[in-house]
Amino acid sequence: MLKATIKKASQGFRLDPDQALHLYEKADLLTLGRLAHTARFRHNPHPVATYAVDRNINYTNICESGCAFCAFYREKEDTEAYVMDRDTLNGKCDETLELGGTQILYQGGLNPDLDLRWHEQQVAFMKSKGLHVHGYSPPEIVFMAREEGLSIHDVIQRLKKAGLGSIPGGGAEILVDRVRQKISPNKASTSQWIEVMQSAHDLGLKTTATMMFGHVETLKERILHLSAIRELQDKTGGFTAFIPWPYQPGKNTLSGKAAGGTTYLRTLAISRIFLDNVPHVQSSWVTQGHHIGQIALHFGADDMGSTMIEENVVASAGVRNAMNQAEIIRLIETAGFKAVQRDTLYRPVGTVAKAAP
Repeated sequence: MLKATIKKASQGFRLDPDQALHLYEKADLLTLGRLAHTARFRHNPHPVATYAVDRNINYTNICESGCAFCAFYREKEDTEAYVMDRDTLNGKCDETLELGGTQILYQGGLNPDLDLRWHEQQVAFMKSKGLHVHGYSPPEIVFMAREEGLSIHDVIQRLKKAGLGSIPGGGAEILVDRVRQKISPNKASTSQWIEVMQSAHDLGLKTTATMMFGHVETLKERILHLSAIRELQDKTGGFTAFIPWPYQPGKNTLSGKAAGGTTYLRTLAISRIFLDNVPHVQSSWVTQGHHIGQIALHFGADDMGSTMIEENVVASAGVRNAMNQAEIIRLIETAGFKAVQRDTLYRPVGTVAKAAP
């Protein structure tokens, strides 16, 4: 059966979930890498790897959800709790523009003190600075809809009118409710996450999809997650990219050991092989470090993600990897690809900068 599945994948035929699980469990690492690399060039035939220059702005760390895996959130009464003011936001936007950034990844906790009008004003302000706003993961939108007594569709429509350009795939974790009840019972359900993404696509907004793995889920549940993404993409075609990353245990979070590079590369590879309708797969150097992030370009990834001028959530778990534009270009080029800066929608941006010496 394994030989037949490998042949089917190598020829570009769609795998069903059982075949994908068998391949994931039984194929050796290099075979998975080879199959994923072939699939990568099937989607993106040119020897190019893209990257973005952006900033991850977390507008508040106050959150009602209290997810078991999160080291970032704080209670409202905590001394470290905050809501970002406009002057701070303005400074961060200006610095992003000065560094050649084109977009803001804008996310935060589920804070009941911030109403939809506040969010509309923040989006409109960032848009007025000339930045693309890639903001509000599905759990945030579900939370706003509940607080405002509006439909998910209406919340997204208002945010889009204010200037929201696209929606990140955060909060997906594993799209299986058994898992979500264990690690994030107060956050959006699987069906709600899917509803946000389908509504966004119906309204003309592109989105990304993610998977945080390596905590309480089984390998079969990882495949079920990929299946949910693929099924929605068949309907809407609205996902631009898929980004898997391993859970990073931190202080006062779920115990366990972070998945290593081998597990990450296997998961990345099976994602590229299985998601035959998603155009891009992104490397997660922020969690894995520079070298595994670079190797990922030969395990199905065609994008190195972002320079991440600022990153707070993963860092709060004690994992701190940083990279400037010259370094990300150097890693791409030494991996054998041409580096091309892109925007959120995977369109080339300006002139490619020089790699670090």
